[in-house]
Amino acid sequence: MEKIFFIIIIIAASLSGSCDSFTKQDTNMENKKHKNSEAEKTPKVTGIGGIFFFSDDPEKTKEWYSKNLGLETNEYGSTFEFRNANRPDEINYLQWSPFKKGSDYFKPSKKEFMINYRVQNMEGLVKKLKENGVTVVGSIETYSYGKFVHIVDLEGTKIELWEPVDSVLTEIDGKTTK
Repeated sequence: MEKIFFIIIIIAASLSGSCDSFTKQDTNMENKKHKNSEAEKTPKVTGIGGIFFFSDDPEKTKEWYSKNLGLETNEYGSTFEFRNANRPDEINYLQWSPFKKGSDYFKPSKKEFMINYRVQNMEGLVKKLKENGVTVVGSIETYSYGKFVHIVDLEGTKIELWEPVDSVLTEIDGKTTK
């Protein structure tokens, strides 16, 4: 009988420790969720949103990439689909686009490319950039699929910033490169 009582005490003690560990895990998960929601408000770049470059013949360039590298192309280039690392059920997108050489879209930059960065908290980021003396070209433009603004880096390269609304692009359900 003493052995059974002793075993019951050991089991109860270990269950009590397990409950503590589950409670700690729940608390840690809540703290992590709070930190993630705070982190999502931080004005910053979160990834690459697009790669744009000059081409002598954008149509032939798109055809070549489609035929030889398997890119699903559309009138704008190719839309790459990927999963959000923090929310794996969420689909995100990156745009690859050749522009006709000499297009005004990259101005005032004289470079042959432009990178689009995915950002969070566009308004906060633009405020921070202006406070840091960064040239902001135009103002924030809002579309159903996100907010955009352009800036110029220290070497005169125009950069596009995009705060996406990926769910709108997911609903469109066009062909994407996966």
